Amino acid sequence: MAGICSVCGLPEELCICEQIAKEQQQIRITTDTRRYGKVVTVVEGIDSGDIDVEELARKLKTRCAAGGTYKANRIELQGDHKKKVREVLEELGFSVDSR
Repeated sequence: MAGICSVCGLPEELCICEQIAKEQQQIRITTDTRRYGKVVTVVEGIDSGDIDVEELARKLKTRCAAGGTYKANRIELQGDHKKKVREVLEELGFSVDSR
């Protein structure tokens, strides 16, 4: 028998807590220039409460075919990948700030 989610009250297989958490994020995608003119795409504003940010960073690195890291509540990807990151995040259900 399946358990009941303590937050939303639905059975665990129908739980929508992660989806609600994704929609409430205020994500910003910017680029930064580092030493020697290297461009880095920075994804900020992801709250690590209900979302596995390390898994999200892994997905972004794979889809953008770039190296990167997750540190200090930021995902950093090597190169300018603003458009691709926006597409991937919206595909995963996140709402992205349109700046």
